[in-house]
Amino acid sequence: MRDITRRTLLLAATAVAAAGLTAGAAFAQDLPPLEKKDTYKVGFAQTESNNPWRIAQTQSMQDEAKKLGYQLVYTDAAGSAAKQVADVNSMIAQGVDLIFLAPREEKPLIPAVMAAKKAGIPVILLDRNVDQALAKAGTDYVTFIGSDFIDEGKRVAEWLAKNANGKSKIIELEGTTGSSPANDRKKGFDEAIAAAGGFTILASQSGDFARDKGRQVAESLLQAHPDADIIYAHNDEMAMGAIAALEAAGKKPGTDVIVLSIDGGKEAVQAVVDGKINAVVECNPRFGPKAFETMAKYAAGEKIDAWVKNDDKFYDPSNAAAELANAY
Repeated sequence: MRDITRRTLLLAATAVAAAGLTAGAAFAQDLPPLEKKDTYKVGFAQTESNNPWRIAQTQSMQDEAKKLGYQLVYTDAAGSAAKQVADVNSMIAQGVDLIFLAPREEKPLIPAVMAAKKAGIPVILLDRNVDQALAKAGTDYVTFIGSDFIDEGKRVAEWLAKNANGKSKIIELEGTTGSSPANDRKKGFDEAIAAAGGFTILASQSGDFARDKGRQVAESLLQAHPDADIIYAHNDEMAMGAIAALEAAGKKPGTDVIVLSIDGGKEAVQAVVDGKINAVVECNPRFGPKAFETMAKYAAGEKIDAWVKNDDKFYDPSNAAAELANAY
């Protein structure tokens, strides 16, 4: 084996430096630490604020920061992954102690996570994850706090298999393309419905988690597939859009066509009470307490699991009226 000379090491170090990195930064694997302090300046990079779920999540984060006496640097990416990357870079420039990030999409936010790590600022992901092949919890960011999106889709499918009453032809309204909840809610539902047997997914298309886009896509797909008798929406906003599309087509949502959703906001739970949505899995948006508790544990040097799971309720006609007051 060839001897490693001092000259070889110097050349390697020079090559690393030429790439704009120090040797230590190039090979460092440790997460940035978080000093224990009485108060912190914390960033929260929100993906958008165009629906009740996001508004409830932001309010929960702001309320908890205020309760603790922390300064919260809040940004709203307005549905743009590029703006969210710029938002995180701005937080890095402002010298925040830690960044809570709700990544809009799995891949585009990787550079933001890595930039924060390089700057010595720990990141905690909220409600959406990043591509695990490109960044990992415990190495590149502290943890992911959020629901089990695959299980959410699976729970919807399992309810449908027991309560379809002969209906079998499905239109699926997907969330934002490339986002972890859209990917996983589709995977969980599609696999469970295939295992149940007797169902056909006629069409599956993104409505971008938005009400009006969900309505437009539902209208188009219902015209193409007038025999569809089940609509599965990846969130409440698209489900409400689908209800509008069904009513415009002269069909009775919840009766002529089964409507299924995920998120569990008050409007959707009320729709279950009213018989327009048949079942909805909650995706709990109240992140504040768990997010800042996890931050405190990290500052104290405790080991943080790669995934801190949120617990989600399930609403159908058996409990929707009783649970309505507790929905966000």
